[in-house]
Amino acid sequence: MEKNLIKSTFSDKVFLKNLFSLALPIAFQSLMLSLVGASDTIMLGSLDQSSMAAVSLATQLQFIQNLTIAGIVAAFHVLGAQYSGKEDRKSVNMVLCMTVRICLIVSIITFIICFVFSRGAMRIFTNVEELLNIGVEYLKIASFSYLISGLSQCFLAQIKLGKKTSKVATISSIAVVLNIALNAIFIFGLLGSPKMGVKGAALATVISRVVELVLSIVECWRDERIRPDLSKLFAYDKVLSRDYTRQLLPLLGAYLIWTVGISSYSAFLGHMGVDASAANSLALTVRNLVQSFTKGLAGGASIMIGYELGSGHTERARIYGDRLSILSLVCGVLTALLVIAAIPLALKAVDLSETATSYFISMSFILALYVIGASYNSVVINGMFASGGDTLFDCYSIIVTMWGVAIPLAFLGTFAFNWPVAAVFICTCLDEVGKIPWTLHHYRKYKWVKDLTINN
Repeated sequence: MEKNLIKSTFSDKVFLKNLFSLALPIAFQSLMLSLVGASDTIMLGSLDQSSMAAVSLATQLQFIQNLTIAGIVAAFHVLGAQYSGKEDRKSVNMVLCMTVRICLIVSIITFIICFVFSRGAMRIFTNVEELLNIGVEYLKIASFSYLISGLSQCFLAQIKLGKKTSKVATISSIAVVLNIALNAIFIFGLLGSPKMGVKGAALATVISRVVELVLSIVECWRDERIRPDLSKLFAYDKVLSRDYTRQLLPLLGAYLIWTVGISSYSAFLGHMGVDASAANSLALTVRNLVQSFTKGLAGGASIMIGYELGSGHTERARIYGDRLSILSLVCGVLTALLVIAAIPLALKAVDLSETATSYFISMSFILALYVIGASYNSVVINGMFASGGDTLFDCYSIIVTMWGVAIPLAFLGTFAFNWPVAAVFICTCLDEVGKIPWTLHHYRKYKWVKDLTINN
């Protein structure tokens, strides 16, 4: 049976064509976004490892904001897609206005924390004075981009609802390429620009975010079908607000507990010194780059399985789910090999101390095992479970494996037992590895094989 499953997975050309037509654009967009962080790491790392480590820690605050906004926008997508299908533009606009209000509040709070309380915010992630000073320099400028990014994500989500995903990819790609180019100009002082270092990286981020916002606004207002009516920004609709809240709270909860958990890992290693933080920064950059296709596969799985379930093809959805599970493991193994292959390339790209280099090599081999588990869990939990409405499992698994196991062990290893850096890094990877048996057991119950439209 297993042999037949493996054979059918790779021999069904229609299945593979449909999957990759969905997965590849998502993977490309994820890769482009990861390249921004990679350019910061490589360019600043070529100057000195302290700048690289400090900016990596400082951007954890932006990471938390981005994932929070992603959860808010995800709720907009759920309701917005349904009302778009009914061609109820008024309700779509009302939900968009709710989303914009909440994203603006989150953006303003993040800006205040990063601009006014930048030193206190940095102390959460490190107690090394050198890293604190560099991180504050970065945040004082980059914080202005945090005011902008939330709003641009709302408009980009509106464009997606208008079935213009290629436009979204184009806008994101322009912003990414501009950010990378400006990074090089401002960090190294090219084309007559002063050499600005970390301040240059922050300024490049602000400018690229302004361009992204302008392009997204222009695209929205060009098309009357998706043009927002912001005169309703402060309007209130009791029914829509209730429905929106029902979607928002569980999604936002899952995003937040995972995001804060991931950021805490960087904080633990940030308190273990410059070498540990620099090595972790480079390892995370490698991880984000090589996992781009995993994110694409998970996104493609979600759309494919959701379509089959919504169409009433539950048996086909189950078969596709089994095939996607196989592909997730194949993707995980290939990703692990990429992590190992990237070690010499990454070390040539940045200037690490001998100690930081040894830390990075150890982290990379640990990370190679981590990405296999992360690939399986991402495709199955975020792809298949979510498409069938089985969303609570994600919350439970994060609470148990991350907050119940990985974070306490990493905390104790850092602050109580003075474990080696590699041991603490292993603790930060336990959540994805620990999920695998639990995820597999839950998957085989097939609770996710559910047509959510039956009673609608």
